Amino acid sequence: MAEKTAGADKRVTLRDVARAAGVSHQTVSRAINGKGEIDPETQRRVLDVARELRYRPSRFGRGLVRPDVVTIGLVVPDVVNPFYPEFIAGVIEAAGARDWQVVVASTEGNRPRELTLLRSLGQQVDALVGYFSHTDAELEPYVAGVPLAIVDRAPDTGIHAVVRIDSEAGIRAGLEHLISRGHRHIGMIDCVSYCDPAVRSRTFLDVSRAHRLPIDDNWVFVAEESMAGGGIAFETLRTRHPAMTAMIAFNDLVAVGAFQAARRLGVAIPAECAIVGFDGLSIGELIEPPLTTLHLDKRRLGELAVAQLDQLLAGELPPPVVLSPHLLVRGTT
Repeated sequence: MAEKTAGADKRVTLRDVARAAGVSHQTVSRAINGKGEIDPETQRRVLDVARELRYRPSRFGRGLVRPDVVTIGLVVPDVVNPFYPEFIAGVIEAAGARDWQVVVASTEGNRPRELTLLRSLGQQVDALVGYFSHTDAELEPYVAGVPLAIVDRAPDTGIHAVVRIDSEAGIRAGLEHLISRGHRHIGMIDCVSYCDPAVRSRTFLDVSRAHRLPIDDNWVFVAEESMAGGGIAFETLRTRHPAMTAMIAFNDLVAVGAFQAARRLGVAIPAECAIVGFDGLSIGELIEPPLTTLHLDKRRLGELAVAQLDQLLAGELPPPVVLSPHLLVRGTT
C-alpha cells in the first residue's frame, strides 16, 4: 500500500469535525453548507470547531482539471469595470508564480449572488479572495473552513485576511491638491462602496472643514458608478452650485463621465472646473487634457491579496495590509 503523504495525514475530515463537535456528520454538512434545518446555536458551534480544526471541504472528485495543485476562487463585482481586469491580472500573475490556478467569478453587482457564488466556489477551491459586501457573520456559513481574503473592506474582521485601499489618504491628497491650486468651492461625486461606504465623503467633509471651505454635505452627490452616473452628478452639482470650480470623483470612470458632461455644457476643463479622479485607469489618459487622478497599483493589489492567502494556507492569520494611492497630476487640474 502506498504510504500517505504528510499533507494527507494532516487534512481534517468532515467526520473529524463531527467528532469534535459532538454531532453527526450530516449535521456538520448542513451547518457548513447553510442548508437550514439546524439549531442556530448548533450551527455556530460546528462552524467554530471547523475553523479551529482548519477544516476545508474536499474539492477532489468535483471535476477540476488539476486537483493536485492549489486552486483559489476569485470573486469581483463587475468584470466590465476597467478597474477589475487589472486587479484580476495581478491575482493570476501572483498565483501563477506559485503554480496555483485561479477560478474567476463575477457577482455582476448582485448582492445575493455573492453568497451563492461563495457556496459554490467554496466546495471547489482551496481558498477564496475578492470583494465582498456581507459581514463576517453573514459570510461565515458559506465559507466555513475555507481561507478567505477580503479586498477593500474596513478591517473589522478577526477571522479573515484583509487587503485595504487607503481611500482616506487618497481623498485627502486629491482635495489638498485642489486647495493648493486656489480652489475653495469644490464638489464631490461619491458612489456606494464595498468598503466603508462613508469614508470618502467623510474625509472630503473633514478636510473641507479643516480648511474652512464654504461647503457642506450638499456638495456631495452620490451617483451610479458609471460614466453616465458621473455625467448626471456633474450636471446636478453644477446646477446646485454655479460657483463650483473643482470636483473630486469616486473613481476615474465617474470622473470621465463628469468630464464629458462638462464638455457638453461648454465648461472649460480645467479653466472653469478642475477634475480629479481615483484609481489611475488607462482611460484617463485618453481624454484631452488627461485626467489628474489618485493612481492605485491594481496589479499590486492582486499580488498582496494572493500573499495574504499564502499565509492563510500556511495556517497563519496575517494582519491587514494597506495599499495607498499616489497623486498623479495631469491636465485636468
